[in-house]
Amino acid sequence: MNFSVKPTLTGPKTVLRPFGEADAEVMWEIVTDPEVQHFAFDPGTEITRERLRSWYGSTSGQSDRLDLAVTDRATGEVLGEVVLCGWDPDTRSCTFRTLIGPRGRGRGIGTEAIRLIVDHGFGQLGLHRIQLGAYGFNHRALHVYKKVGFVVEGVRRDAQIHDGEWVDEILMAILDHEWTALSSTAR
Repeated sequence: MNFSVKPTLTGPKTVLRPFGEADAEVMWEIVTDPEVQHFAFDPGTEITRERLRSWYGSTSGQSDRLDLAVTDRATGEVLGEVVLCGWDPDTRSCTFRTLIGPRGRGRGIGTEAIRLIVDHGFGQLGLHRIQLGAYGFNHRALHVYKKVGFVVEGVRRDAQIHDGEWVDEILMAILDHEWTALSSTAR
């Protein structure tokens, strides 16, 4: 498995494409959005413009992960990201994560982006398993993951303190044969 090839994946609403350093400024706006901060980052995570510029400038050269910008197909505007990382060659599995900024929410963009990257992971990369973890209070994300076909495998109870409260982490995954079994209308 080599993630050196960074594809462009196109759906009716969105295009997933490789990141460039120029995307750092809009990603700064997205990752500093209070809702993104609340649902996507561990408390105390420090993010700077310089770190983002360096990070998004380096993702296209990384062979151990696939980071793609989620863009609006009609306008080209960057709305978020999807990521496959944590490649385990013994189990042909990866960890998945995503975040969608305010201008991409409520439009089906996230659902489509997840379907595109999952389909690429199984169909082109030969993955057997794609897994994720999500805060138990992130109901919108959990709904979308289930809609796409991810299955809850477990709960890490009181896994973290978030905003002064203990929160659960929901563990989910989808397997290659489950993805294949889904009808095209369900996807």
